[in-house]
Amino acid sequence: MISKSLYLKIVLRVLLILVAALFLGWTIFEQKAYILSFIPAIILLIATINLIHFLNRINRRIFYFFDAIKNEDSTLSFPNNLNNKIIKDLNKSLEKVNQQIQQIHIENRQQEQYFQALLEHAATGMFTFNKKGFILHSNHHMKRLFSVDVLTHLNQLERIDKKLYHTIKYIQPSEQRLVTVHNNQGVIQLLIKSNSFISDQEELMLISVHDIKNQLDEQELDSWRKLIRVMMHEIMNSITPITSLSESLAGYFYADGNLKKPEDINEKTISTTIRGLEVIREQGKGLISFVESYRKLTRLPQPNKKVFPIKNLVDNIRILSGSFENAEKIKMNCEVHPQELEIVADEKQISQVLINLVKNAYQANDNNENAQVTIKASMNPEGRAEIKVSDNGPGISADLMDKIFVPFFTTKEAGSGIGLSISRQIMQMHGGSLKIISSPGKRTIAILSF
Repeated sequence: MISKSLYLKIVLRVLLILVAALFLGWTIFEQKAYILSFIPAIILLIATINLIHFLNRINRRIFYFFDAIKNEDSTLSFPNNLNNKIIKDLNKSLEKVNQQIQQIHIENRQQEQYFQALLEHAATGMFTFNKKGFILHSNHHMKRLFSVDVLTHLNQLERIDKKLYHTIKYIQPSEQRLVTVHNNQGVIQLLIKSNSFISDQEELMLISVHDIKNQLDEQELDSWRKLIRVMMHEIMNSITPITSLSESLAGYFYADGNLKKPEDINEKTISTTIRGLEVIREQGKGLISFVESYRKLTRLPQPNKKVFPIKNLVDNIRILSGSFENAEKIKMNCEVHPQELEIVADEKQISQVLINLVKNAYQANDNNENAQVTIKASMNPEGRAEIKVSDNGPGISADLMDKIFVPFFTTKEAGSGIGLSISRQIMQMHGGSLKIISSPGKRTIAILSF
């Protein structure tokens, strides 16, 4: 409605200007009536001024409207008691748009307050900062965690703990770090996660900080309980027969509570005693080997990290797997995408981890006629290198899944029970992780994430 009326009035004014201009030209060039030409000239001037004034009235209202929006002035109103129908209709349209914008502003404020309440209620410390280190937002839990009233810049974190400051300053998007912080609350373990996003054409970093000391203490205590149970089981299995056998051997040299005389000891007693001592010696060696395994578990060397292509590593494992037990019955598949994929790690240690995982897969598929083991290296959705070792074997039952990483726990007769424990420790020393996912009767997947 408003557009047709507006166009009609503009067209009429333009036609009037055009007719006046033609009439002015005709009086000057055809009739040479210079005095008469003043009439169309005045009409042309008045029509032009009227058109400019008409358009300016509309432009001023539109300008005021957009200026009010720019300044977030929600009090702007447009009168409707006007005689000019075009201006009146325009005011109604602008008023309607203004009300819609006000409603959007109200909804945005409500949403902002809602998310602000969620942020403050969260049991995790959160804050955002820009490339210059200025902290734009931080919740109450974050300030309480660091015992500060105001957080404005990352430099404040340096006064709390330098290690914490460097960790947050140089953390990469989608990365997580574990940091031990010493403050006036004592020692706290912080799990720091990061993510980046764009706001107002500026890249911001979102940091979440969670105090996991209690959870770590509980997990550590639970791990110690499991380890002690396994160690006690292994030690008792070795010591009990030694104790029993030593008591039996000692009985050969006593009679009625008194030590036998040399002439009362025959060759059979001596031979039996020697065999018993040999058994005790073998049991002692087994116990020493068990203790050595524990020392190996607790004395892993620090990784010597270098950049190397994963494809070379995977090819080496494929060649080595040909010498494993049951290798002739198992189909080995290797995939690396992209072919030039590289990681920063200790190649020897990661090779040790992969060999252990592939051996486990081969042993698990001992009775599988269609056994397949696959090593697949690729980038995960977070853009980080990942190596998966999967097999289509019997899988791992649910009651064993929480025990597979416990040192010395094993279901194999000749197993030491430290392979997976050492493998996970190596990955943790690399800042990565080792996860096992298993579907009993279908498949097992070991995932190395760097």
